[in-house]
Amino acid sequence: MSDSSPAPVPPVVLDVWCDLQCPDCHTALTDLHALRARYGDRLEVRLRHFPLEKNRHAFAAAQAAEEAYAQGQGRPYVEAVLGRTADLGRKGEPLLVEVAGELGLDAEEFDTALIDGRHILTVDADQAEGKAIGVTGTPTYVIGGERLDGGKSQDGLRERVEEIADRLLAGQD
Repeated sequence: MSDSSPAPVPPVVLDVWCDLQCPDCHTALTDLHALRARYGDRLEVRLRHFPLEKNRHAFAAAQAAEEAYAQGQGRPYVEAVLGRTADLGRKGEPLLVEVAGELGLDAEEFDTALIDGRHILTVDADQAEGKAIGVTGTPTYVIGGERLDGGKSQDGLRERVEEIADRLLAGQD
């Protein structure tokens, strides 16, 4: 007996190059929520780390986000940190541990992860890949091989992502 059900269609991938101390990345969350609502599981949104040198605590925040993913709460943690970009600038790494505790994560493990650097290679790899494809600011989106830079302006970006996603999804039919 053969299974005649069609093979599952892989989702369209949207890479979001982000700096967790960047207010523009916080603003971009509205667009990401709208995209997730519109496409559901047909669009896979992947956070890619691109901590900017001007944001002193962004590299540590990226490492902390990786620890949150390791503890199963990556997206809520990222959104909580992005919601407090001004606080992160003032408080630094203690805020990253504080947010973990607020979300019920193992805050002591966050503190240890920031000290032992277990997620540095992941963050470094993302940043290197971003530089290699021409990412210069955040947020930057990559979908269907097209790079959309939101570092200067986010005007029209969501609409452009939707156009590309719609085209890619129509091609899967």
